[in-house]
Amino acid sequence: MANPDYAAGKAETPIMVKALKEGIFAGVIALGMFCLYVGIKTDQDINNALIWYPRWGLLAIFVGIAAVGRFLMVGFFSPWNAARKERRAQLPVRDIDAKPTFFHTHFLKIALVALLLYPPVMIALVGTQGSLKYVDNFGIQILIYVMLAWGLNIVVGLAGLLDLGYVAFYAVGAYSYALLSSYFGLSFWVLLPLSGILAGFWGIILGFPVLRLRGDYLAIVTLAFGEIIRLVLINWTAVTKGTFGISGIPKATLFGIKFDASPTGFAKLFDLPMSSAYYKVFLFYLILALCMLTAYVTIRLRRMPIGRAWEALREDETACRSLGINTVTTKLTAFAIGAMFGGFAGSFFAARQGFVSPESFVFLESAVILAIVVLGGMGSLTGIAIAAMVMVGGTELLREMEFLKHVFGPDFTPELYRMLLFGLAMVIVMLFKPRGFVGSRQPTAFLKESRAVSGSFTKEGHG
Repeated sequence: MANPDYAAGKAETPIMVKALKEGIFAGVIALGMFCLYVGIKTDQDINNALIWYPRWGLLAIFVGIAAVGRFLMVGFFSPWNAARKERRAQLPVRDIDAKPTFFHTHFLKIALVALLLYPPVMIALVGTQGSLKYVDNFGIQILIYVMLAWGLNIVVGLAGLLDLGYVAFYAVGAYSYALLSSYFGLSFWVLLPLSGILAGFWGIILGFPVLRLRGDYLAIVTLAFGEIIRLVLINWTAVTKGTFGISGIPKATLFGIKFDASPTGFAKLFDLPMSSAYYKVFLFYLILALCMLTAYVTIRLRRMPIGRAWEALREDETACRSLGINTVTTKLTAFAIGAMFGGFAGSFFAARQGFVSPESFVFLESAVILAIVVLGGMGSLTGIAIAAMVMVGGTELLREMEFLKHVFGPDFTPELYRMLLFGLAMVIVMLFKPRGFVGSRQPTAFLKESRAVSGSFTKEGHG
């Protein structure tokens, strides 16, 4: 029979002792995991012989981060979080259901105003030429992924169809614009909707083979479709020029006004100094308008019968069929509309870059877009936008962190570790926010008053 005094003493172990033990254990685990990958670096000498040398300082930093992080987690964060949940559980229902604050109520309006003012503010702070990096890398790049993630959200977040080949529609839109503008001289404003229509057509083509597939099988087929498109772009050299890509793609124009050094160009026409920043600012507002169009169409479709059919298909396909919903057309419309927005983003990408190649449309792009949808909260437009800003913007920030070379050594390249930090961020978010940044969703059908559905009442990952 167990000694009750011993059991009571064991149960009353101080939290700091437990945190210290778990911190040491986490450090040992990190030492075993990173010893070969971080602590040893391999290279070749002048005779092409393999050599290696240790990096004990870098290994110690990784182990220290793991140990200290676990210690702080167990000793401080977990008790604080438990106390916060206990205080919230004791609140009366009327306080929990109280009206949100002004910031939460008008968050979308504030965000839109901030985006509209972002380019002129950057120009005022760092100058016209200095704003080029911030408008392009931290503005346009993030908004492209926001639009792509919102398009994929229709397929994955609303219809519940796991698509791992979404980058194929992105590639179709980009190459449609590049080929048709180069060979036929069509303008950007003609090719923008045309690229979306062509990508939507390919979405329907993908939809037919996967009508009877679910889950992992659906993911495998869509992954294969994305790889097929990429291999076609590589090997059909007579049209796509293979791995060399297509260069010299015409730029977008503003009511026929070109952004070049000609006498009728934008800068000369408005008597402004020559700079490529004006074209980037124009592209920023253009992709922002495309994102707003994507959000508006998605919101409107969710409130229509087709949107409710998507959500029914996501929750239970068998029950969806028993209700008389045509799952064939439901799946095809989800693939087509999601692919169409991917085609819009692809045509914009081609106009922005002026060059496209198959290397821009690898599987990793599909994985990143899907990760943004999952991290943001499937079905939540606001959460997906926040996830895109955090993930893509964080990757771009690594290029600016040159001070890390003073910590990890002159050979340290911050951007090479972006995927490591990307995976670490995913693990952290999934641990603390398993349903994404926004763990609630607004119902499309409600009686008298619309309320957000808490993540605790929704299926795991579908919040």
